[in-house]
Amino acid sequence: MFGRKKHIENPGAVLAQTVPRDGGSGTLFSRFEAQSRAERGLYSALREAVPVVDAAIDKIVRLVGDFRVITDDASAQAAADDFLSEVKVGGSDAGLRAFVYRYLDSLLTYGEAVGEMLPSAGGDCIAALYNASLDHVRITAGKSPMELSVCRRDSDGDKPAANPSLVLVSLLNQREGTARGTSILRGLPFVSSVLLRIFESLKTNWERVGDVRFAVTYSPKDGGFSRESAKQIADEWRKAMRSHTVCDFVAAGDVSVRVIGAESEMPDCEAPVRTILEQITAKLGIPPFLLGLSWSSTERMSKQQADILTSELEYYRAALEPVIKKIVRTHLRLSGHPCRISVEWNDINLQDAVELSQARLNNAQALKIERECEREAENEA
Repeated sequence: MFGRKKHIENPGAVLAQTVPRDGGSGTLFSRFEAQSRAERGLYSALREAVPVVDAAIDKIVRLVGDFRVITDDASAQAAADDFLSEVKVGGSDAGLRAFVYRYLDSLLTYGEAVGEMLPSAGGDCIAALYNASLDHVRITAGKSPMELSVCRRDSDGDKPAANPSLVLVSLLNQREGTARGTSILRGLPFVSSVLLRIFESLKTNWERVGDVRFAVTYSPKDGGFSRESAKQIADEWRKAMRSHTVCDFVAAGDVSVRVIGAESEMPDCEAPVRTILEQITAKLGIPPFLLGLSWSSTERMSKQQADILTSELEYYRAALEPVIKKIVRTHLRLSGHPCRISVEWNDINLQDAVELSQARLNNAQALKIERECEREAENEA
């Protein structure tokens, strides 16, 4: 009873009891739950069609802010600082921040992000970082629900990565029982389609109203009708319309001119558009005025809005931190600096620009009054 406990060689390799199996050793975890290319295409088209959605994701990526890596060794700290600023990313950028921002952009848009660490030829450091396209890879579950596998899509079938330890994968709000993430744009295609339909009808109506069509009616008083007279009136009207200068139209007889569609009024779209935009901004978690939506003359960043936005940004930071640690830790170990690291983020500063401007105005007014008082005192002296 008080004897030695049995040593467990691999305590992490535990089979989940609630995952269905195919009768053998493999599980059915997320076998048919992979994100389709059509779904990713829908999210990409949504960002292109609705500027507010694209601007909100860009704002979130920028507001996440900057970070630095802290190590417990001086030489390792210098190597980490150099790596953060000089590692090659893609074909044109440099610095770990560029990779992280692209990674977060994919994570927000599609709910999934995949990257890869490319070691140097000698294997003594991480030479470059690559943001993989989700159309070129497939994320599946491994032998356990706690493992994710990334396969490369080739013409002859999907092939697993040769060195999975160099592959980075993240899922945002992973759906239970699947290997899929959840995009922050989920739920927006329907309301966005309504918004685009309103804009399309508005465009069509303005094409009709802005480019005015006229109806010219010729009613001879004597009851007769002359084809030559009607043709002459039509030619003169066409000549007056094509003139680039002010030109009068003169006709003999009972001729009336009216604007087609002048009797109808343009439908008011302000209320439905605002309702839809409120749904979109609520889903994205960005205050409206940060997206250029001024719905109130006194709208500003309140403390409650700042707290909510800060919590959203901290949530995304928590999703990125394991990726940052894995990249830097791998680089330091290959460079011969096995040490503990931590990620330190810059403070999120969401002070209201209106309050800052008002404070500058108050300071300028106070300085002006002080100078006037000093001049008056000098004159009296």
